Amino acid sequence: MVPTGKISKWLTENGFQHEALEADHLGVEILKVDAQFLIPLSTALYAYGFNYLQCQCGYDPGAGQDLVSMYHLIKVTDFADRPDEVRIKVFVPRENPTVPSVYWIWKSADFQERESYDMYGIVYEGHPNLKRILMPEDWIGWPLRKDYISPEFYELQDAY
Repeated sequence: MVPTGKISKWLTENGFQHEALEADHLGVEILKVDAQFLIPLSTALYAYGFNYLQCQCGYDPGAGQDLVSMYHLIKVTDFADRPDEVRIKVFVPRENPTVPSVYWIWKSADFQERESYDMYGIVYEGHPNLKRILMPEDWIGWPLRKDYISPEFYELQDAY
């Protein structure tokens, strides 16, 4: 049984569906959220004071498992010795990895969501400019997925 943290308790009291996961080694709360509840929960956390999206990233825990879109939020306030932090994880299927974009809540999600799309193929619905950011536009596949097979040769066009 995972102990419930203060942020999870607040969300539960206010009717937001989520699952508390085990905190990380620093004690940061980790919450599992279904993609359909990400925007309402994120909006509530923003109103609660989590005004800074420090990191958004994707990761692949292994072939055959769901992909994860992760958000690390911080409550930035004046004179805080240590700011409140929370991490949100959204697990999405490999076949159709779709998550609503949080760009409209935290503008810092712009390039971070594009990178997760480019490397893992997670589609962020509602993102204003979701296109590849690191790989060439014509690249096929998602290079950081654990089941990705690297092409034997890729021609660099206009390299010089």
